[in-house]
Amino acid sequence: MINFNGELIAESDFTLNHQNRAFKYGDAIFDTLKYEGGSLQYIEDHYFRLMSSLRMLRMSIPMKFTLNYYENEILRTLKTSASEKSYRIRVTVFRKEGGLYNPLTNEINFVIEASELAISTINNYEIELYKDFHMFSGLLSTIKTNNKLINVLANIYASENGYQNCILINERKHLVEATNANIFLIKGNEILTPPLSEGCINGIIRKKIIDRLKDSNYFELKEIPISPFELLKADEVFITNSIIEIQSIHQYRKKIYRTKKAQEIKRFFE
Repeated sequence: MINFNGELIAESDFTLNHQNRAFKYGDAIFDTLKYEGGSLQYIEDHYFRLMSSLRMLRMSIPMKFTLNYYENEILRTLKTSASEKSYRIRVTVFRKEGGLYNPLTNEINFVIEASELAISTINNYEIELYKDFHMFSGLLSTIKTNNKLINVLANIYASENGYQNCILINERKHLVEATNANIFLIKGNEILTPPLSEGCINGIIRKKIIDRLKDSNYFELKEIPISPFELLKADEVFITNSIIEIQSIHQYRKKIYRTKKAQEIKRFFE
């Protein structure tokens, strides 16, 4: 079932108007959540990030769009499925139809969809840099908008060349993130990750890891610009998002990484 503005609709019956602004202008944002163990993971963090993104994009937030409303609408959508399973939930919010670049209204529509989640472990997760196009640093890049052409092209490049993922770089030639996840490098007891000012997504798991590591007596966290050369110097590299949580990288070019410390950090979420 699809949840469109609170109305549950069969997938086969759901359509979007050709004037939809997400389709015509990419005038939309989305959120991806995981339902596991009978509950929505980090729902408060997801909700407040979504609200912050809506405000940044000058979209009007209805009075009813509270945390409880957001959570309940997602759970209503899932009730048509077996609750003991795990699901990937995507929530897309877009400005209502009308106007050209200048919209006629800032009011919103939303769509909630869910798909059963099966996460498989990849034993040899290999990455490569994607250099054909660059991300642009700045706050707009930290939002999960529907403008993901670079991510799409980088994934095509990875698929065509036998990689599991690609790392995106910005106009300064610094590391930004993987196509679908934030990135962390481990060198000794230092853990490096790009700051939001480099253009990476303000990831939920990224935030959780940073918060935990700030209290660590063992690891030293640094949010700093990172050159691609650091990938060859790192002992370990891992990526994070709300679905996979933590995925160790095993290889970049001829560099083979260890995974021990990333597994220690992964236990924070068990």
